[in-house]
Formats: sequence, structure tokens, C-alpha cells
Amino acid sequence: MSEPPAEMSETPELSKQPPPAHLTVLSGGVGGARFLQGVLRLVERSGADTRVTVVANTADDIWVHGLKVCPDLDTVMYTLGDGIDTERGWGRTAETWNAKDELAAYGVEPTWFGLGDRDIATHLVRTQMLDAGYPLSAVTAALCQRWLSAVNGGRVDLLPMTDDRVETHVVIDDPESGERQAVHFQEYWIRHHASVPAHAVVPIGIEEANPGPGVLEAIADADVVLVPPSNPVVSVGTILGVPGIRDALRETSAPVVGVSGIIGTDHVRGMARQLLEVIGVEVSAAGVAEHYGARSQGGVLDGWLVDTSDAAAVDRITGTGLRCRAVPLWMTDHDASADMVSAALDLVR
Repeated sequence: MSEPPAEMSETPELSKQPPPAHLTVLSGGVGGARFLQGVLRLVERSGADTRVTVVANTADDIWVHGLKVCPDLDTVMYTLGDGIDTERGWGRTAETWNAKDELAAYGVEPTWFGLGDRDIATHLVRTQMLDAGYPLSAVTAALCQRWLSAVNGGRVDLLPMTDDRVETHVVIDDPESGERQAVHFQEYWIRHHASVPAHAVVPIGIEEANPGPGVLEAIADADVVLVPPSNPVVSVGTILGVPGIRDALRETSAPVVGVSGIIGTDHVRGMARQLLEVIGVEVSAAGVAEHYGARSQGGVLDGWLVDTSDAAAVDRITGTGLRCRAVPLWMTDHDASADMVSAALDLVR
């Protein structure tokens, strides 16, 4: 899916209440970052004094050419800091690829994962700080002094889900040998375009990981926790997989509301459909809602937004104990995204 149908352009009736003082968002990369742009646009439109804490997935992280690359952290950081390539949705604006080309000329692998010349600076700083003994959370805070504090006035905090090393691997059938093997998620997504048969998703190290500094507090102290239309398996799913985070969501006094990234029978962007099929979850807005579950039934959500095209699923979803509403979910611009965030907040007020 890439374009919303024309009939989806209607705007839902929105509350005039400003967003609350503290919002916590569990975010993956591109979809989460665009959702966060909507959060900040809503705050801007209302004039509210709202603080936003982002707990970002780090299980996509990978070491490339000796550098620590954190795709979801960087996508959120660059997007909210006005440094993202808006056409791709990831990487730096006005990027060049001379280092990538030179490495390829030497035959240095992996050739399928390219680091842009401007982007490399971020990874160099991150790697040097990690080598000096700083945890990822402290490194991220230092990087955000440039990207978030200057642009967003210090009202956005970006927290890694954990300081510990967690890497998502996908068990696939190798397209050349036909043999079953586990590859890093980035290889499955970038090299194989999520088009090879996959059999399991394995977040290595997650059982031993601890929530990053401030993560549990951000969930406990929030007025509302938002789950954007990020991948429910390898983005939100890995955040929830860090011991202690799922329990924190169940125990917080804040309502928890999510937004479906599935419209109809497919994802809007990425590879959620393929990975939901791997873990045996129905590829639908209702299927993902049931996968997350209602807090009243031991799950993690109180509310769930679906697209207007999935309005027929509202009764099924409310039957699981969730509040549910159908509204336009296509994030066509910042204001459309802000309207979606407003609808999410209205659902649990």
C-alpha cells in the first residue's frame, strides 16, 4: 500500500481538549517517527505544554564496518530534528554515498547495507562513546543535544528500550543454497526485501536485557501511553519483549492506546504482513488488536484505532475488551497525523 483511497480524506470530529502534560510513545522507525511528527503537530496546534518521551526499539541495531548503527533511534532523531531524507523516510537529507562506493570497490562486505557519508558521522560518534564506556542511553542523549534539543526545545526525550545488546534475527530459507539459516533482521529486510520464506523471528539477547534508564518511569508517569503504527513484531514487539516493560504497561495508571498499521489485509509500509504470518497472527487490524490484547484481559492496550475501511471490525475488537473507533489512518501530512493522534487520545479520555 502506498496511496490512500480518495474517499478516506474525511476528517474525524476532534476533541478541543489539549493533549495531556506527558505522553509516552513506544516507537519503531519510519512509521513511529511520522506518528511522532503528528504528536508534535498536535501539541503545536493546541499550544499545550506537553512533554513527549519516546521509547525506541533497538533490536534492529547492527554493527557495520566496525560502527554501531541504530536505525530506529536515528530515524526518530533525524525526523524530529529536521535532518531526515523525507523521500526515503530514513537516512540524512542531501546524503552522498562516496564511502559506500569506495568500500564496495575494495570488495568489503556487506555491500547490501550502505552508510551515507553524512550518516557515518553519527555512527562514528556513537561507536567512540560506546568504546569509551558510555551506555547507549547516555550516547543517545548526547546525540539528541544536537537533533532534538535545538529543534524541539527540550520537550522530547528519546530513550533506547535497553542499553543491552539485543538483535532480531529471522530464520529463512537461503535463496542460493535453499538451506535454513538465521540472518540479522537487516539482512532479511534490506538484502532480501522480506521476500524469502521465513520461519521464525528470534530477538537474540532479549531475555537477559534490562529496560533502559528512564523507560519504566516514562510508562509509569505518563498521562497516556501511545502505541503507533509501528511493526507489531520487530518494533513494538521487541520493546514489549524486554523483561519488565510489558508488566509496566499492564500496571501503569495511564491509559494505553494503539493505532493499527494494518489497513485491510496488508501493512501500510514495511514487512508487518510477512512477519505476522511467521508468528501466526491474522493480518488484519482486528488480528493485531487481539495479539496485543486488552489490559482488562491481561494484554497491554485499553484502546485501538482502526482505519475507516476496517469499520466492520470495530464490534469484534470491542468484544475483546478494547475501546475501538474507526478513523482515517493514512498519515498523508503532519496535520492528518495530528488528527489521528487526537482521535487516539479522545478514545481513552
